[in-house]
Amino acid sequence: MTYDLYIGDRTFSSWSLRGWLMLEKSGQPFRTHMVGLYSGTMAAELAGLTPARLVPVVRTPQGEVIGETLAIAETLAERHPEAHLWPEDPALRIRARWLCAAMASGFTALRAACPMQLQHVNEGFEASDAVKSDLARIEELWSWAQCSPGRDGPWLLGRYSLADIFYAPVAARITGYDLNVSQAAAEYCRQAIREPSFLAWRTEGLRHTYNPFPYPAGCPTTPWPV
Repeated sequence: MTYDLYIGDRTFSSWSLRGWLMLEKSGQPFRTHMVGLYSGTMAAELAGLTPARLVPVVRTPQGEVIGETLAIAETLAERHPEAHLWPEDPALRIRARWLCAAMASGFTALRAACPMQLQHVNEGFEASDAVKSDLARIEELWSWAQCSPGRDGPWLLGRYSLADIFYAPVAARITGYDLNVSQAAAEYCRQAIREPSFLAWRTEGLRHTYNPFPYPAGCPTTPWPV
């Protein structure tokens, strides 16, 4: 029984990264289908997945279609509890859900000013006050999570969970735009972009080249740190 996952370009589609990591960590077999996020063909390629209009989209082995990452997360966690996508401890699970909801609905300044790109580091990028405010809130949430009673492990809530999946593209944005964060936040970002599944996703994305590059930041670039 195999899932089908529909994604956009791996180097740029942050929401697709989340959907792929969820299925990868679920331990279930799945097929990945790339749709034309930049070629203008996405609407036609998702036509058979009504009412989905954005990636990622999942089709279950039984044929149900799931859109929106929060819905995908809850469905996979419900169907595959053995994967422990949410923390097992109820109090940690509450915090994980809060973190994911905050990510899904917030940080619009960071997301607009710093589109995810996994190709290089933009050196000297000037963050706006709005971006700095988003970063301060993210650091507050990460610190709160990492101080959770009962947390046992190096990830936001101990064991790698959906909370880390939702913030993986944030770690990539902080890395890719050389954003100024605390030492603790920077260390978490280094850990997130070195996680084996993240590395596998990025490596596959680098097989594709872009000319012109979709998201020029107008500043010098240096190699990605991994």
